[in-house]
Amino acid sequence: MGSLYWMTTIVDRKIAKKYIDLYNETGRTVLFVTLGAGTASSEVMDYLGLDSAEKAVIFSLQEEESWFETKKLLQKKLQIDAPGGGIAFVVPLSSIGGKKTLQFLLEKEDFKKEEESTLKDTTHELIVVISDQGYVDLVMEAARSAGAYGGTVIHAKGTGMEEAEKFMGVSLAAEKEMTFIVAKTEQKNDIMKAIMENAGVDSKAKSIVFSLPVTDTAGLRLIED
Repeated sequence: MGSLYWMTTIVDRKIAKKYIDLYNETGRTVLFVTLGAGTASSEVMDYLGLDSAEKAVIFSLQEEESWFETKKLLQKKLQIDAPGGGIAFVVPLSSIGGKKTLQFLLEKEDFKKEEESTLKDTTHELIVVISDQGYVDLVMEAARSAGAYGGTVIHAKGTGMEEAEKFMGVSLAAEKEMTFIVAKTEQKNDIMKAIMENAGVDSKAKSIVFSLPVTDTAGLRLIED
């Protein structure tokens, strides 16, 4: 057994069912499905062949061995690398709250997690921005100024208002928007810095930003080429 990954798939809402069906048919555990909105410019949308900004965001768990097979299926059966196909990426989980939680998430009992390790030499990062509702344009203007291609935004409502306000003056109980940006590792610092300077905690957006290592991707080839 190897590592356990949090897998995120972002696709056009119209074709989301094909992805969910594929995951269910092949035994991949789909945990959550939510709606999102693309933020790419019209030029990028045209280039990638995307005719709708409405997205479906699918969250699931993958074991290290199963991800490589999943990636092949996405490329061969659903042509994820083709224009309009979408994007899928995995982020390693560092810890899970107990054995029962692990068994529930994976629906199996034979997974043994490896010891935690520091990730090096990853080529991409997932930048997560949590901001007050209505300020996605401000966040993305800052991100694009530092080289970001685009992102996907979902609506959310946080908890823990009192502690957050005491610590950094941000209410997590208010309506929020979460923006996900996949960027090359060498661009990450510049993008995060631009967001914090122009749409950070001291701005109207009151954004919190952090990043996670993306260990592998499918669907980024055309953007990078």
